[in-house]
Formats: sequence, structure tokens, C-alpha cells
Amino acid sequence: SSHFGSICAAAISLFRVPRPVARGLATMPLPPAWSDVFSQAERLSGTHLRSLMQDQARNDSMFVKCGDTVLDYCREKVDQQAMEKLFALAQATDVEGKKKKMYEGVKINETEGRPVLHVALRAARDASICVDGKNVVPEVWSVLDDMKAFSEKVRKGEWVGHTGKKLTDVVCIGIGGSYLGVEFVFEALKTDPEAAVAAQGRRLRFLANVDPIDVKRALEGLNAETTLVLVVSKTFTTAETMLNAKTVKEWLIKELGSPDCVAKHVAACSTALDKTAAFGIDSNNVFGFWDWVGGRFSCWSAVGVMPLSLQYGFDTVMKFHDGGRAMDQHFLTAPPKENLPLIMGLLSVWNVSVLKYEGCAVLPYCQALTRFVPHIQQLDMESNGKRVTMAGEEVPVGTGAIYFGEPGTNGQHSFYQLMHQGRTIPAEFIGFSASQNPIELPGEPVSNHDELMSNFFAQPDALALGKTAEELKADGVPDNLVSHKTFTGDRPSLSLLLPICNAYNLGQLLALYEHRTAVQGWVWDINSFDQWGVQLGKMLATQVRGYMCDARKGNADDSGFLKPTAKLMQKYMQK
Repeated sequence: SSHFGSICAAAISLFRVPRPVARGLATMPLPPAWSDVFSQAERLSGTHLRSLMQDQARNDSMFVKCGDTVLDYCREKVDQQAMEKLFALAQATDVEGKKKKMYEGVKINETEGRPVLHVALRAARDASICVDGKNVVPEVWSVLDDMKAFSEKVRKGEWVGHTGKKLTDVVCIGIGGSYLGVEFVFEALKTDPEAAVAAQGRRLRFLANVDPIDVKRALEGLNAETTLVLVVSKTFTTAETMLNAKTVKEWLIKELGSPDCVAKHVAACSTALDKTAAFGIDSNNVFGFWDWVGGRFSCWSAVGVMPLSLQYGFDTVMKFHDGGRAMDQHFLTAPPKENLPLIMGLLSVWNVSVLKYEGCAVLPYCQALTRFVPHIQQLDMESNGKRVTMAGEEVPVGTGAIYFGEPGTNGQHSFYQLMHQGRTIPAEFIGFSASQNPIELPGEPVSNHDELMSNFFAQPDALALGKTAEELKADGVPDNLVSHKTFTGDRPSLSLLLPICNAYNLGQLLALYEHRTAVQGWVWDINSFDQWGVQLGKMLATQVRGYMCDARKGNADDSGFLKPTAKLMQKYMQK
């Protein structure tokens, strides 16, 4: 308890440290490449996007492609000269060298002494990516082959439950990186025609939150006889996941009448074979992954491949991998001015560190991407929410943005008001040329998808151009309403246009955002691949858990807690 108090005191002192953005540059000299970039922001500060976008040569230079995926960033507050300085910043911070080290299996996650090799998870079977002199790709494909075999046995009814019934429902238990990316892909493929056919008669549920309400929701309407449980935990020790796993295990045993059912109804994605065996799981149904796979990059591993293959079939998941691999090759080989992840990463650095915008709105104009933004929140904020460099010194500029978003057009009726007339928040619009579910009603001027995409094209222009008082007066707006209807514009955004929301393009999109995240970290010289910031709260929760255990027995001591915390816990413990 006393240790808890000292941790709290340390945490409070940490929160008194000003943000790097607040410190800014006045108190800390910057390397020349950074100074050059800041000088570009000063040069452009008085130039409105209305003026910048009148330069068609500039606009054309900011329309770039990767296959059929298009990035249009002409509505960002940059011109060619500013971009040259950003590319020079990437060169000065050795983004290219760091990227090559990642692809070569060098241990670039220095604080944990690990390589960063999510690219190996989607590498071709004949590729070679070495860690400590050993090619890891054959091992990756060995696990992929095992998952293909198991998922096909389950889907065909060759692997059945304790009572002999086919396993048609899957509950995937995991949290954070073991959940968000997988759920994003699952939701995105629900309405893909090919994937939907493969998923007929099957259900996939997720259980992430330790809140017992989540257990009720995950199991509601399921029959234990037809349910397969997949526990996702590398070490098989994650507190929330293991409590949920034990809870669902008890449900299985209660419903099926014997502990023997566990071997037929539970599989795992884990490396802790001793713990999975103790849990009662057949060792043949444990699918491993590696410590060079960060949680938020892991949906390409068994973490995602297993549940998604059970739902949509292994071949569909491999198309997702194919898309990721295509973006990997683009990122590795495309020249800077054509390199989508590099450009998007540099623009994020520009907006966050130089223009000092602290938010980023990710706005997919596709309802299938309903869980994309929560995954990007973790991907970027857990990766780049850091305040010190690789050498442990404070970063001299602001790092990391606050990510939020909602599929269009829902977001337009929620927070776009603030984006248009309140704070300036850089935005990233994502759209698709074709719909998963095309509808065209007789008598309507456009199809449903065209109606959606009309907003996709209109909103970036509205943010960039705005509407002046003069224009409003010319439109006959009453004088007393002119100021209320004025839009200042000059609000930056970029647009991504992909062909259609299918497995391949989803792979491209996610890999693009993964590499965009890494580029930012390399420019800032932070470690985007650790997450020490999640540990303090866990430590404090362990102390609270011990107190609660004692308090329920009537012999707890709360003297080591902050007094407001003790008071609130006492209120909670009252019956």
C-alpha cells in the first residue's frame, strides 16, 4: 500500500512535466533539417489553402498512386518547396536506413531488444527475412499451414465438439492488439460478397473487456455444443484475457457437463505451451507467434489469421495478406515523391510537430470500416505517444496526435461542426470507388453510393476553401447571420481513394497506416514499437486488486492510497 502511494506521487510529478509542444523550440536548438521545415511553415503561414490550390502544377504533384490506390494531398498546408524540406528531413533522420533495418530483422526495438517484423508475417513463402542469422519466414508459413488445416477441419465439420456437433460459432478472447485489428477486419468483410458467402452459417464474437457485461453479450444466444473458444494471449498471463477465459471455460463445463469438453472446444494463440496444456487445451490446437510481433501489428499473425480463417476461410485471409505484402513492397521500393506511407507519415509530422495541431480525424466513407478508427487509435497513439528519444532525451518537438473518427456521413452530423468552425483538426478521408452493396433506386438522381461519395468529395473542399463574409453577402445572407455562417477554411486534409472494400484492399490500407506510423517515429527518433506507458496503470491496479480482496474479507488497510482514492473506493465497497 505504501508503495502504491509512492507510485501515485511519482505519477503526479510526471504529469507536471510540460508537453514537448508547449516547450516548443524557443528553449531547445534544432538540427538544421528541422529548422528548415519550421521556416517553411512560417513562410506559408499567411497563405490560405484557397491560394495554394490555384496552382495546378502543385496540385498535380500531390496526386500519387500505389497500384489502384490514390492519395491526393493537395489540401494539406504545403507546397512543393515545403515537401522538399520534409523529404530532406526524412533523409536527415535516416528514415530510409531505419526502414531497411526493419525489413532486415535488425533489433530496432532497442528498449526491448527485439526486431520489428510484422512484414515477415505477410511475406511470400520463398522470401528470406533473418533474425540472428535464421530465416523466420519458413516458421511463419509452418504456422500458417497449421492454421489452414485446423480452420478447414472446423469449417468442414471434421473437428467437432464434445457432443459431436459441428462448431459453427467462435468466441475470440483477447484485448488490445489481440482484438482491435482483428475486429476491424472482421467487420470490414461482413458485407463483402465473397467473404459473406464463405461465412454463411457461422458466427464470430469477440470478448475483450474484463467487464462481466461483455461476457454476457459475447455468449448471448450461443449454444456451448457448437461453440469454439479461441484464447489469444502470447504469455497466457494477460489479466483481463485470462479471467475472461476462465469464465467462459466454466460456462462450457457447466453447459456440457464435463471438464473433458475443453480439449474439443478451446484453442489458443500463444507461445506458453505449458500454460495452455494446464488449461486443458490440446497442444495441436495452439498456434504460436513471436516476440518480434507487436500486439498492435499482430492481426497478420495467428492472432488474426485463426479467427478470420474460421469465419471467412483461409483463402480470404491470404488475400488480405497479399494486399499488405503489396504495400510492403511499395514502401520499400517506391521513390520518396511516390511513396504513400512516407508522404503520409511526413505530413503527420508536419501537422503535429510544425503546425502544432494535436488532433487527427480519420474519416472512412464506408460503413464497413466501422472499427477501423479504434484500431488506428491504438496503432498510432500507443506507438507514437512518447516523449523521449531512443537515447532517453526529451523530444524537442510535439509527438503523437489524438486520433478519433467515425464513418461518413455519420460523423458529419456529430463532430464536423467543430472541424469547420471550431478547432482546426487535420483530417484523412478514406473512400472507395465501388460499394460492397450497390443500390440504385428508380427515380433517384444518383445511386446510394454516389450520394455517400458526394460528401466524401465535398467535405475536404469545404474544410480547405471555407466561405467568406463577402460570398455570404453576395448570396443574400442577412447581415446578422453572416458571422455565424462564415467558414474560415484553411483546414488541412488528405484523401485516399481505393477501388472497393475487399480483403486485398483492406490489407493495403492497414499496411499503409502501419508504415505511416513507423515513419513518424523514425523522424521523431522515438521507439514506436514499445509501450511502457501502459504499465503504470497496471501496477496501480494490482495494488487496488489486493486491497479489494482484503476489503471483501473485512480486513483491508487503505492508508497507503491517496485520500481521495481511498474515499472513492470505500464508497464503491459499500453494499
